[in-house]
Amino acid sequence: MPVAIVTGSSRGIGRAVAERLGRAGASVVVNYHSDRAAGEQVVAAIESGGGRAIAVRADIADAAQLRHLFDTAEHTYGGLDIVVSNAGIARFAPIAEATDDDFDLMFAVNTKATFRTLREAANRLRDSGRIVLVSSGATATHRPGSGVYAASKAASEQLVRVLARELAPRAITVNSVLPGAVRTDGLTAARGAEIDRIAATVPLGRIGEPDDIADITAFLVSEEARWITGASVPAGGGVF
Repeated sequence: MPVAIVTGSSRGIGRAVAERLGRAGASVVVNYHSDRAAGEQVVAAIESGGGRAIAVRADIADAAQLRHLFDTAEHTYGGLDIVVSNAGIARFAPIAEATDDDFDLMFAVNTKATFRTLREAANRLRDSGRIVLVSSGATATHRPGSGVYAASKAASEQLVRVLARELAPRAITVNSVLPGAVRTDGLTAARGAEIDRIAATVPLGRIGEPDDIADITAFLVSEEARWITGASVPAGGGVF
């Protein structure tokens, strides 16, 4: 039974990924930042389907807490096979109006914390393991207001491509998924009134659902995807 860590998995895409991997037979380490109840709800959902899971509190932007997350996975389940780096943060503003705080925060979480997560994964995964970064379609669409956010995600994309080459001798694959607009609490809160308009711009006729991204991620960590590495998989319904 493979062992998986999914960062930022108490809600949204991360939750869908954690539950999907649980259904596929993985023992899942559900990572939450502050909402313990939400993390435990994900664990309960996985266990109700016959899977195994634990919830672990960790701010992935804190190096010590991130190490604790990985330590707990290894101590609880005896090893580690899958890491899905999902946790991230988004702020949107034109570059002319973006603040230094916006830049520092997004690069701290989306780039530096992702770098640390990938580094821990590289040092701890068993051979033939799987790493997936949940990135963003913002790196491909160049929409006004997304510049700093997209840059922070694009930097992590480069880490993925290089790490894929570095870990290939151990048969560890490293890939990323680029979601477009996905129906999450964050999207609803920020752009609820625009969702229908956004959906009308998608060739497949709707915005994404967390399960859409979870299914792609589950494929990338499966044995069937063993010959795919260093790839960035577009998941925007045809927008990019």
